[in-house]
Amino acid sequence: MSEADCLFCRIVAGEIPAKIVHETERTLAFRDVNPQAPTHVLVIPKDHYPNAAALAAADDGLADDVFKAAHAVAEQEGVVESGYRLVFNTGPGAGQTVFHVHGHVLGGRGLTWPPG
Repeated sequence: MSEADCLFCRIVAGEIPAKIVHETERTLAFRDVNPQAPTHVLVIPKDHYPNAAALAAADDGLADDVFKAAHAVAEQEGVVESGYRLVFNTGPGAGQTVFHVHGHVLGGRGLTWPPG
């Protein structure tokens, strides 16, 4: 998949609308269109990396920025006290369907374990 075909790159470019809830110079957070919890926000780097492994290999502090943005979203959404979950699916076997790394911030209800 090229970046031009990437759904999340197109959201970053403003070509596809999204309900943006948080933005930094290097990250973007928006509501999931199929929420699995009262709070379900996706946090992405604005630059294209296909999965969490590629983001970790970038070694430029961007993974840290994504985690900081995810925590800022949890604070903004009011789920820090009750707890929240961060999920990064990497690869089709783990359920990744959009191949632009993204973290799911989930909260606002009890989250069971194992997740599925």
